[in-house]
Amino acid sequence: MRDVDDSPRYSFVKGNICDPGTLEEAMAGHDAVVHFAAESHVDRSIVGSDDFVNTNCFGTNVVMDTARRLEIGRVVHIGTDEVYGSVETGSSKETDPLEPRSPYSASKAGSDHLVRAYHHTYGLPAITTNCSNNYGPYQFPEKLIPLVILNALAGKPLPVYGDGSNVRDWLYVDDHCSAIRLALKKGRPGETYNIGGNNERANIDVVRSICRILDELRPAANKKPYESLITFVADRPGHDLRYAIDATKSTTELGWKPEETFESGIRKTVRWYLDNPGWVQGVVSGEYRKWMEKNYSERQ
Repeated sequence: MRDVDDSPRYSFVKGNICDPGTLEEAMAGHDAVVHFAAESHVDRSIVGSDDFVNTNCFGTNVVMDTARRLEIGRVVHIGTDEVYGSVETGSSKETDPLEPRSPYSASKAGSDHLVRAYHHTYGLPAITTNCSNNYGPYQFPEKLIPLVILNALAGKPLPVYGDGSNVRDWLYVDDHCSAIRLALKKGRPGETYNIGGNNERANIDVVRSICRILDELRPAANKKPYESLITFVADRPGHDLRYAIDATKSTTELGWKPEETFESGIRKTVRWYLDNPGWVQGVVSGEYRKWMEKNYSERQ
C-alpha cells in the first residue's frame, strides 16, 4: 500500500484531463495545481501523435482554463528539456527559443506556450518548469532505464539506438520533486525554471552502468555479463543527439540543487526494481504488453 493511501489529505479521481467537468470537480476548493499529466514517450509519439497533441495541448488548455475559472492561487506546469531541441554545445537557458523536433516535444512546447499565454492574458499565476530525463522507482518500462533493467533480468536483448552516443542529462525523481515543491512555494508567476541533474551521460554508458550493477546485485544464471545482451538497433527517426539545460536560475532563485549523483541514483533505481517484482509484473501485463509486442517486436 502506498504511504498516502491512508492520509485524509489524499484523494484519487480517475478521469481525463480533457474533460472540463472532471477537472472542475477535482480542482474545486484547492489553492494550487501541479500539472504533471502528459503523454511522455517520444517513441509512441512517432508511432501515433494524435494522443500527444490531444492530451498535451488540448488537455493543458483545459487545465489552465479550469484553474482560471476557479481562481486557483498557484499553478505549476511540468515541462521537458526536449522543447529546446538538440544542443551541440553549452546548455539551454530559459530564455532560449523553443525548437522541438519530435511530435512529443512539439506537443510539450505547445503546452508551455499555452501556460505562459494564460499568465499574460488572464493573469493566471502559472509557473513553467522544464526538466531533464527523470528516472527512479515506479517508472513505466517503456523508458530506457527500466526497459534495460527488466530486459536484462529476462535475458532479452538490451536495445540501444544507433551507436548509443546520444547524450541526456539524468535527474533522479526525488530531486525533481524537491525542485517542484520549491517552484510551487517560491517561483515567480509567469517565469520558467530549468531543472537538471547535472548528470550528462551517453545512452550506451547508462546501459553499461546498469549492466555492471546487475552483475553485482543479481548475476545472470549463465554467469555471462549483462553487457553481452547489448544490441544496437536502427536509430529512431529524428533522434536528437544531445539535451542539456542550465539550471542556474533554479539554484539562485529557488535555492535548489540535486542531491543524487547519477551513480547513487542509478544504484537506488536498480535496487528498487529488484525489490519490487510484484509492481513490475502488474505493469508489464495486459494492454501495455500487447502494445510493446506490436510496436517493439524488432527490439526484442
